[in-house]
Order: sequence, then C-alpha cells, then structure tokens
Amino acid sequence: MPAVRGGSRAKAKPRAKAPASPQAKRPTAKAEGGGARRLSPQHILMIAGGVLTLALGVTLATGGRGQQIAAAVGMGVDGKFGEAGFRLQTVHVQGASALATTDIVRAANVHKDDPLLGMDLNALRGRIEQVGWVEEARVVRLLPDTLVISVKERRQLAVWQHGGRSVVIDDKGQVIREADPASFTDLPLVVGAGGAQHAGEILPILAQRPKLMARMEALVRVDDRRWDLRMKDGALIQLPAVDEEQALMQLEQLDLRSRILELGFERIDLRNPDVVAVRPRAPQPTPDLTAATATAAVATPAEGV
Repeated sequence: MPAVRGGSRAKAKPRAKAPASPQAKRPTAKAEGGGARRLSPQHILMIAGGVLTLALGVTLATGGRGQQIAAAVGMGVDGKFGEAGFRLQTVHVQGASALATTDIVRAANVHKDDPLLGMDLNALRGRIEQVGWVEEARVVRLLPDTLVISVKERRQLAVWQHGGRSVVIDDKGQVIREADPASFTDLPLVVGAGGAQHAGEILPILAQRPKLMARMEALVRVDDRRWDLRMKDGALIQLPAVDEEQALMQLEQLDLRSRILELGFERIDLRNPDVVAVRPRAPQPTPDLTAATATAAVATPAEGV
C-alpha cells in the first residue's frame, strides 16, 4: 500500500462571539507525523480475514456473479497479505534425495515473493506427485514466508533394460522417469520383458545372499515366467518358475560342499527341484609351445645372413 504523504495543516481561528456548536466538542482525529499511519501485520491479517469471509458470503448469495466478485476481492486480500510480509522467501523439501529435490522444486513452480496465502496447496501437491521420484507429498505453509514440501520418495530398486533402453524402476515396478540410470550403477541390472513387474519379488530374496549378489551381473527374465542369473564370469544359473527361494537354498548347500561358485562352471540348472544339473566349464585348449617356438625361429632371420 503506497504511503500517504501530507504536510501539517494550520488551525482555523474561531470567530469572535460565535455560538458553540455541539459538533465542535467532538474530538478530531489527527494524523501523526504529517502522514497516514501504517497498519501492523496483525491488523492487516484481521482486516483481510474479514474481507475474505464477506467475499464467501457474497459468493453463496449471488452465484456465478458473486464468484467473479470474490475473485477480485481475493486478489485484494492477497495484496494485503503481501503488504504484511506474507510472501514466499524459502522452500524446504523434506524426505527427498539431492537428485530428486531439483525436480520437485521445478514441478512446484513457485517463485520468490509469490503471495503465500494465495497459493492453492492442493494443486501444488498434485504437481509434485506427478514427479516420478515422488510416491506421495504433503505441502504446508509456515507464516510468514516459508513453504514446506514433505515427500515420500520412491525406493530405487533396479535398472531395467528392455527394448534397447535402460530405466530406473522402484519396488513396485514403476519407472522413475527423471532418474538417470548412469547415476545408479550400484543397483542390480534386470533384463527382459516383464522384468520390471516381477523384480520386486525376486530381488529381496537375492539380497539375503550377498555373496551371490556380488558375483551376479544381471537378472534375466525368461519368457516372462522365470529367472536366469547371469554371473560376471559368464556362468548361468537357471531358476525354476516357482519356489525360487528353495532353489537358491539348494545352491547354497551345493556351494558349501564343493565351493562351486569359486571353482567356476558353465551352467547350473535348478529348474527341477529333485535334481541339480551342473555343467562344468569346458577346459581351455593348451597352446602348442613347440609349434609356437618353431614358428618364431623361422620368422627370425639367422645372424650373419
């Protein structure tokens, strides 16, 4: 509200022998300091609240025309609140990682000095919950100038590779669009159609076996009905379509007896619960040192020739 400027006024002298008027006895309000007195934030808040209540009554009484009036009055109320200092200065984001915070603030689409009490918090929460990182959100204003955004972030479960592209998924198989897979190299790699939807069922079981997880390169979905574990040394562990945990327990017992995970193998077939089939890795051919030496001798010219 612009300040009202004014100078002091000279007092008019009463005429001689003029009869006293009853109105002359009434006290006259005087401007202190030669200008209008500025209202405190508390007074502005009380006045704006009363105007807002009046606007609501007008809306209920007059229908659509009242809504237009109420909207105009609301803009005036926002201005009053802004004069009282209720403008956005700080946004606090709680429960989000550093990577997610930037996308959350961008989706909120709020700016410094926006009228804090004029914000539609439901619409703001809806925009935030459209962010892939966010499972649910809550938005609170803290007067006079702070907005608090509290979120529950989706748990990043794995990187899913399918159809020539890689994405980060959460524990429900939902894609986190804003997440860059290159920033999540520590997550397990899941490959194949249906992998995203079923990864949340098998990965908690594998997580209980850190030795196996450390050796695994990728979890491959086969025909969208069962899993293969592709190991870093090129080996393959074939799991059944059901009772994967029981099959992994068989593998643990086999490893305790023969340390098969360390010895190396080409394939372990666990699809039959009654029989564990193991295919050893084919031995590498030994190079013929005699032939190699003879070839080298022919290729090297004799001295003095």
